Amino acid sequence: MCEVVCKGERLWLREVTEADVAPLHAVYGDPAATQYMPFAPRTLGQVAELVREAMATAAQDPRRLYALAVLDAADQDVIGVARLHIDTERPHCAEIRLGLRPDHWGRGMGTDLVRLLLGFGFKQLGLHRIWGARAPANLPAQLAMLTAGMVEEGRLRHHVASPEGWRDSVIHAAIEDEWRRR
Repeated sequence: MCEVVCKGERLWLREVTEADVAPLHAVYGDPAATQYMPFAPRTLGQVAELVREAMATAAQDPRRLYALAVLDAADQDVIGVARLHIDTERPHCAEIRLGLRPDHWGRGMGTDLVRLLLGFGFKQLGLHRIWGARAPANLPAQLAMLTAGMVEEGRLRHHVASPEGWRDSVIHAAIEDEWRRR
């Protein structure tokens, strides 16, 4: 198993560990942080299970899921989660998902995180296309993805079942050669 460590100026990514359950619960268990996610806030036990599953997928070969802890580079605190899931049928493509603690919103951290994930996917994994979906009302995610160099491609109607009912998703993507030219 190759351990993932990516370092940016303000954020780092690394493999999740059991010690990350409580810090990740601050994301997955927070109603504000999960308002655009397709699930209600998670319990501490549910987050522990997610971490166990992430640790198990890190050992798979070929590896298709990278569930990574997001660290504030200044103090090494876990402030979020980033996921990159490689498509089984199209191994040159991957979907990204991310979440940050609300106390780190509004400072450009989302943009930094998307940039770090794109760099990881294109440079280290050799991917060709990376995409992400957001709730139409999630304007900070829109800004983060556009500023990081992703292009808004369209809308999938009734794409996600959420606690409030079906919702649309807006798709953003980056292509490796376009990303390198930026």
